[in-house]
Amino acid sequence: MDIIIRSRNGARISERQRSHIEEKLGKLQRYAEGIRDMNVEVSEEQHRKEGEVHRVQVTLSTDRGTILRAEKSAPELYAAVDLVEENLHRQITRYKDRTWKRGKLPREAAPIEDGLQAELEDEQATIIRTKQFNLKPMHADEAVEQMELLGHDFFVYRDVESESVNVLYRRRDGNYGLIVTAS
Repeated sequence: MDIIIRSRNGARISERQRSHIEEKLGKLQRYAEGIRDMNVEVSEEQHRKEGEVHRVQVTLSTDRGTILRAEKSAPELYAAVDLVEENLHRQITRYKDRTWKRGKLPREAAPIEDGLQAELEDEQATIIRTKQFNLKPMHADEAVEQMELLGHDFFVYRDVESESVNVLYRRRDGNYGLIVTAS
């Protein structure tokens, strides 16, 4: 498993902190087989009330195409790493329970991570981030599961049967909507 650690917003990571991150998050390999890589982003933010806050965001992907993400903040970097590790452990456990109850392993998935995010600036929307990803065929129920695991409100995937690109989204009433594109 590759652990890639990046810092943002001027955050500095000492060797001791880096080894703590690798040790703590490396333990997740025990709980989930086939973790291919893990991207860790560490940033420092200044808040008026709380002072300096460390934010840790971890995205891990498996050989089967499943992507899990967690993000936590705390006044201390070590605490934020511990919180994000606990969150990912819960997600892995929940994911394994779901697949075990179904009696099958999940098909490969290609979830959208952040998609295109727009930020209003002087009443004009500007594209501030672009993500590129491969679409792998899946069924709608697997897309729902991937969207829930990521904690997103929408998910783009390629349908197994029709081979069309579909967009799954969460409605305000808690149900799901599906946009099916015509070929």
